[in-house]
Amino acid sequence: MRHYAETHYGAKSWKCQRRVAARIEASMLGMDIRYVVTSLAGGSAEHIYDTLYCARGQAENLIKMHKTQLASDRTSCRSANANQMRLILHTAAYWLMWRIRQTIPKAASLATAEFATLRLRLIKVAARVIETATRIRVAFASACPDASTFRAVAAGVRLAPT
Repeated sequence: MRHYAETHYGAKSWKCQRRVAARIEASMLGMDIRYVVTSLAGGSAEHIYDTLYCARGQAENLIKMHKTQLASDRTSCRSANANQMRLILHTAAYWLMWRIRQTIPKAASLATAEFATLRLRLIKVAARVIETATRIRVAFASACPDASTFRAVAAGVRLAPT
């Protein structure tokens, strides 16, 4: 069960009271209460928590994935141009991984996987690639657990015919 509430609160060190939005959740595991202090005057407590606060947290998680799982914080070259080129390539890799994750069917176990997991389970797989004049075929081992997910991703990211 989930409910939202709001109140005003002022700590001793604050000059004025501020609006506080709360998400109160009760489950079989017990109570879970989360608070968000905001200066926004408009919007319901549910909108502030679910739409604004959770979206900010998701954006921070995506930045963390960009830095840690794609090593974009590694700009150790002496040349600024080389570091900028590294960052551009890391960002291209980020967008590729983001697009792959968006094309995975929502019911699949990898639909919310982190980039490192996608790389290990979909990109770094052993397969036989057979090129012909009209198509490229990818043959997986019969025991490959993610072959159907790979097919769905390949169908979702292929380019439209020109």
